[in-house]
This record gives sequence, C-alpha cells and structure tokens, in this order.
Amino acid sequence: MTEISSATPDLQAASPAVRLSLTRAGVTGVQKAVRVRHEGHQTVMAAQIECTVDLSHTQKGVHMSRFAELFEEAIEAVVGTEALHVEALAEHIARHIVGRQSALRAEARITAQWPVRRTTPVSKLSTQEMVSLVGIAAATADGVRRVVGVEATGINACPCAQGLVRGRAAERLAEAGYEDVERILDLVPLATHNQRGRGSLYVGTERQLDANDLVAVVQGSMSAPIYELLKRPDELFVVEHAHLQPRFVEDSVRLSIKGALDAMPDLTDGDFLFARQINFETIHAHDVLAEREGTVGEIRAELGGAPAVGRHTSLADWLSG
Repeated sequence: MTEISSATPDLQAASPAVRLSLTRAGVTGVQKAVRVRHEGHQTVMAAQIECTVDLSHTQKGVHMSRFAELFEEAIEAVVGTEALHVEALAEHIARHIVGRQSALRAEARITAQWPVRRTTPVSKLSTQEMVSLVGIAAATADGVRRVVGVEATGINACPCAQGLVRGRAAERLAEAGYEDVERILDLVPLATHNQRGRGSLYVGTERQLDANDLVAVVQGSMSAPIYELLKRPDELFVVEHAHLQPRFVEDSVRLSIKGALDAMPDLTDGDFLFARQINFETIHAHDVLAEREGTVGEIRAELGGAPAVGRHTSLADWLSG
C-alpha cells in the first residue's frame, strides 16, 4: 500500500480558480445509528445526518473525508455516555465541526425514524406508525441556534372536486323530485379525490418540546389521520371523517401554524415556525405543496390583523441569527 507523503499539498486549503465563497459545502446522506433520549427513555434510532460549513473564497474545498471521523467523535466522545434529544445532538455535531474544520459557521441536520404507537379509532387495535424526528443546529464560535421538528403522514380530501360532485348531485336529486336537497347533501359524505399528505412542522426555540405534541398538530391539520392497520369499521371512520373535513394543501399549512401557536402559547416572538405540506396527487401526474415560515412575532401579528410582511423570515435567516 502506497503511503501519502506528509509533503503532499493540501489541495483543499489551496486557493480556488474561481474566488467565490460558498454558502454550504459538506456531506449528506450519512447513515448512523444514534442513541437519542425520547419520552424519558434512551432509544437507538436509525438516523440520516447532513452537515455543512460555509466556505471562504480563499479555500478550494472542505476536508470531506474528515466528516465521518468528526461525526464519530461528536457522537461518541463529545456526547459521551449521555443520550440527548435529537436537536441537542445536532448542536453538539455543529459545534464540533466548527472547531475542527476551522469554519466560521457549521450546520447539522439529523433525521431519525421514530416509531409511534397508536390506537385505531373504532376497533381500538394497537398499531405502529413511523414518523421522522428532525433536529437542526447552526453553530458559530459565538453561539448556536437549533430547531426541532417532525414529519408525519395523513390524508387530505380535495374540497374543489367535492364541490363539483355536490353541485351535480344536487341537480340529480332535484330532477328526481327530492325536496330539502341541501339537508340530504349535508348528511351524506360526498365523493372527492383523496391525497396522501406529508406534513412537516419545525420549531426554533430554546424550550424543550414534546415531539408527540408536534405530531398531533401536523396530523390534526389534515382531513384525517391514516393508520397502518385498519379493520373495516376503522376504514369507514377514516374515509367518512376525511370527506366530511375536506382541506386544501394550503389549509393544512395554515392550520398547522395556528395549531402550533395554540399548543405552545409560551413561544416568544423571537422563536421560529416552519410548516410544509405536500399532497401526493391521485388525478394529476404532479404533486402540490405549500409552506409558511416566519418568526412567531411575525405570524402572531398577521393573525391579529396586521398587514403581512413583505418577506417572511426564512429558516436560513433565523438560523443565521
């Protein structure tokens, strides 16, 4: 095996041909088993890690091969024997990377798969669902900001198509001689096309949050939750519930943001919220999405009737302080 001479030039430290700084450079898709504290217990979770640093216009590249070693050091040596919440683990990694990569700023994102035990709505059977638990941290030599979030799945029933079905059904009932057509239509769940939805809710705060509360907000923002296990009475409940509560992708984002504020009234105006909903279409080849982000102060002011700000504070803005 040929050894690399210590005299070999450090190409990453060389000056680039195009002297332009980069916002982010690093590694993504790193798979690790991490020990995380959740619900008062230590749990080993499969996690995906992404970590980046800023890159000066004077530096050709970052030392990509060092990231794996740094992850191990941060997870094992820095964290030691203590299991942390996922956002705290992201903070430890980001702080460690700043020092070892000599970067002005580092950002770490950990996405862990978390099993949630749930009970079906009618048959009361126990079932397990997988949600994503997300921790994000941005660190500099002066401090750190971190975000905790969840990503969960539900179902949305399209209000637009349901309105068209309602109109046609009203015409047919009237032609058949039925009276009180509107009352009939109010009693019967009306057909529409369904969309399985993926909702995300991130909260930037120094408070310790319960991820179960965030999952409840996300799932409550959609027409109905979904379950891996469904008996026929459960299936009827989910379908009826969804069609009696049709929602656009935009509705889910607005309800998620409002639900977060209602569930966490002690968030400060300087804290941060981000909600994203993507609905996987069934009658189109494309999918649809909506997002809202901003400081809690911006969102509270707008909900209180103040004019909307020209530009919402983004997650990148908030993490940058």
